[in-house]
Amino acid sequence: MKILITGASSGIGKELSKLYATPENNLVLLARREDRLYKLKLELCEAKSVEIVVADVSEFDALQEKIRDIGAVDMVILNAGISLGHSLEMTPFKDFKKLYDVNLLSNHAILEILLPHFKSQGSGKIVFISSLASLFSMPSSKAYSSSKRALNAYAEGIRYKCKPYGIKVVNILPGFIKSELTDKNSFHMPFLLSTEDGAEIIKRAIDKNKKFYPFPKRFYFFILLFRLFPDFIKQKIIKSAL
Repeated sequence: MKILITGASSGIGKELSKLYATPENNLVLLARREDRLYKLKLELCEAKSVEIVVADVSEFDALQEKIRDIGAVDMVILNAGISLGHSLEMTPFKDFKKLYDVNLLSNHAILEILLPHFKSQGSGKIVFISSLASLFSMPSSKAYSSSKRALNAYAEGIRYKCKPYGIKVVNILPGFIKSELTDKNSFHMPFLLSTEDGAEIIKRAIDKNKKFYPFPKRFYFFILLFRLFPDFIKQKIIKSAL
């Protein structure tokens, strides 16, 4: 199986690369940091083959050229993402746009090239890595949360679009997982998972073709319950958490 993983040089992307490095898989690892990609490639000796692609997913024209060069794949894991940390200040527009470019628009840039291949194959799998933060937007993380909520809507539309062609679409919503993104957080992160454990859970959900998979489940159910509270109670809780 030929698998493209974006954001493969660190965090979840790196761990998923290790998990999919098996004799039957050809891996294509895409990220900005060339040195890290080469180092990771040396670790993945169990894979059938490993190709590295150095690209910034927010530079759309160059990104699409790289995706064209890759050609058809059997699965793409759209993992690349950034966070601006938590702040109550208004996010500068330049930073806000960069976040949306990476977390949302890059996925469309990639799929515009890959979808025709999936359709012609009559098979394939598209995996989105969203976030539990998409389900409720704290005032300190409005840019990140809204980008991931938009990604959920996009993933849902892609799933309905792809179903007639035999293409499976998986949307994963992790909670806090140890990574460069969560390292920016100075607050307590409930149910924080190690990168290895988080990647294992994500791979199991991918292998089972979960359409919508939020985890950890306790954290997910807490968010669902919180959303049912009257607005004045939610406001008090949010105020106390800031």
